[in-house]
Order: sequence, then structure tokens, then C-alpha cells
Amino acid sequence: MHHSNHWYGHAHVLARYCGLDDKLPPPIRGVVQHGWNTVDGYGPQQNFEPGWTKFVWSRQVARRGRPAGRRGYYPIGAPWLYLLAMEPIVPEDKREGTLWYPFHGWGPQKVIGDHSGLIREIREVEDGPVTMCLYHFEYNQKPIRALYEEAGFRVICHGYRGWEYRRTDPAFLYRQLGEIRKHRRVASNRLSTAIFYGLSAGCEAAVYGDPMELENNHPMYGGLGRLARLWPELHGTHTDTAVAREIADLELGLDYRCEPAELRELFDWAR
Repeated sequence: MHHSNHWYGHAHVLARYCGLDDKLPPPIRGVVQHGWNTVDGYGPQQNFEPGWTKFVWSRQVARRGRPAGRRGYYPIGAPWLYLLAMEPIVPEDKREGTLWYPFHGWGPQKVIGDHSGLIREIREVEDGPVTMCLYHFEYNQKPIRALYEEAGFRVICHGYRGWEYRRTDPAFLYRQLGEIRKHRRVASNRLSTAIFYGLSAGCEAAVYGDPMELENNHPMYGGLGRLARLWPELHGTHTDTAVAREIADLELGLDYRCEPAELRELFDWAR
């Protein structure tokens, strides 16, 4: 199984949904989309074995990937949706404040931007308590984390996504869901996976502030302008929640979520 299927505990969530061992999930015959981006959710240098199915979240994602020369897509919906199916929202849960996700780096690729300026803008916009959720790269950089802590924000990290089957955290998405359900809003300076997750779990959403730059960003993604051009409804300090949730359902592939028996067949788990 490709090791990215274990990132964020995706294989573990899917195995639980299928009634299988979620501590030692069986191999998936294919590669599950692990996150959202402006193309097909995979990285530009993602390696695919010949004949492996690309299990993406939606047909929108597949359509964006074909111009890049990729084929063999099969939409199944995001693993996040399977977690929501098993952990339904409790309408009576009290929500307050904003869960804020600053744009993060990718190991050797650093983020170039003004965190102090972003803090000032967040203070101007948000009218309740703010929780800053940093990716593990930034969370472990004490100067960056200290900026947000000294600003009076609660600072958290959902955990490490895993790599090459090491440090896999099966509780990552559960931890993220728990935090999202505590908050009224979810926000970021870049349209990202977390925004769609928050919308699907009942939050309002906002995308504003310095979008920051990723060092040596691949041209495949189309630059910053592509995000605002294709998804203008999701940008701004306040957005139309009903419209935003419709877009989130499309991008996450709500209509393509499978029943357990179907997913077991697709992954070659039926035996």
C-alpha cells in the first residue's frame, strides 16, 4: 500500500467504516487522495504504480487532474466524510470563536510571509476567542509559535501526518473534528482542506489575510490567482455559508461516498 494512504490516519478511518481492524488496516489497492489543492489533491511528484487506481474525492478533482496528464481516477468522497458518518454532529453542541489555520509549509519548502501582520488583521476581524492551529512544521518552530501565543491566541497542533508508515497518527482526524466542533467559524489565509472540513461539520468559513508564498511552488498549481478566480465565493472575512457549504460538498465528494460493501470491493478488502 502507498504510504500516503496512512497519512492523517485515512486508511484507519476507512477500515473502521468497513467494519475491519482500524489499528492495522489492510492494504488499499490504489492511492487515496490525501488532501485538497487546485489540481487533483496529489503532489506534482507523486509516484503511482502502473494500474493503481487514484481514489479521489470528487469528479471536480478528477477533471482538474486530467489536463496534467493523469488518468485512472475513481471518486469515492473524502475520508473525512466517512469519519463524519461514524461521528455525527450533535446540534446542541456549544460553539464559539474561530479556529484559524495559517498557510503552512511542506518540509524543505518554507512559507514566506508576515505572521505579525496576519495577527493584526485577525484581531481586527474576529470578534471572539481565536484558536490558531499550526501544522507540525510551524508548531515546532518556537519563534513562529511564540508569535501567536504572545498575541493571546490559544495555539494547538492536530499532530503529525506520518511518513513512510512511521509516526502514523490514527487520531489526527478525530482530534481535528473535535476542535472544529467547538468553534463557530473556521478561517485561513489560503483556501485549503481545513476550510472544507469546517464547512462540512457546521462551521461558517472565511479566507482572508496575507496568503503568503510557498518557496519554489510548483507551476502546476497555477499560482495564488487561481484560488480566488475559481472559488471567489469562499474568499473574504465573511462568506455566504449556504453557498460555501454547497461548494464544500462538491469538493469533498459527498455524492460519491460509498457504502461499506462497495468500498471493500473497490479496495480489494472483500476477502
